[in-house]
Amino acid sequence: MDAPRIETDPAHGGRWTSLYAAGREWLWQRPEPRRAGVRPGDPFADAGGLEECVPTVRGTPDHGVAWARPWRREADGTESADCPDFRIDRRIRADGGRAVADYRLTAEPGYRFLWAAHALLDLAPGARIGIPDGTPVRRYPDGGAGWTPCSWPAGLDRLGPDDGTAVGAVVDTRQVTVHDGAAVLRFAVEAEGQPVSVAVWRNLGGFPAQDPYRSVGVEPMLGRVFGLEAAGEGDAAVVPAGGQVRWRLTVTADTAPDVQNR
Repeated sequence: MDAPRIETDPAHGGRWTSLYAAGREWLWQRPEPRRAGVRPGDPFADAGGLEECVPTVRGTPDHGVAWARPWRREADGTESADCPDFRIDRRIRADGGRAVADYRLTAEPGYRFLWAAHALLDLAPGARIGIPDGTPVRRYPDGGAGWTPCSWPAGLDRLGPDDGTAVGAVVDTRQVTVHDGAAVLRFAVEAEGQPVSVAVWRNLGGFPAQDPYRSVGVEPMLGRVFGLEAAGEGDAAVVPAGGQVRWRLTVTADTAPDVQNR
């Protein structure tokens, strides 16, 4: 099994522009002419791919601050961005049959933040998201800041055709499997001493209100809420006394019979 091939765009927010694995491209893209010229403070310009959302996902600033800043790429492959309250570093490498992205955020001790690998995936209507049944879920209505508790799958696992709905969820799990026909993509996130989860954005043509489009997000996270302002105790990552938080995102893919994931 070959490791997934990942391409990034450091000049434009560090966005992942390609995730090629199991014989196919996984990342969904959309034309967004504003993206090439964004500056800090601009409204979010959704070009698809995988965005590095930090220190929040929703809220202010929308999708965080790192996506609107240029990143630097060092000779060893490390990419980094300096943001107002923190610095984020990322190094993506192949490790056998998997891709590994190692992250480090440096800030003052006590700094609270969320991070999401905001991956928008190009999936067929028959695709499904595999998380064990009964896993706790925080379900968010379209555009809402509040959430209600439920359990997976809660109608979120099977995508189906566009039906005009949009819903978000944060699932209490560190790994997720995406099935699209015979292709299987897996994400896993680990961070010692920090809360981890996987967010799901199931937008089947229900968002935005004007000119809605289809976009499906499967997003490994640090934290358990979409908005930092709404984070309660244990809902956000916290920088320890040493001034750094480290975490790892692992990506694998293969092909398998198209059977129900458990």
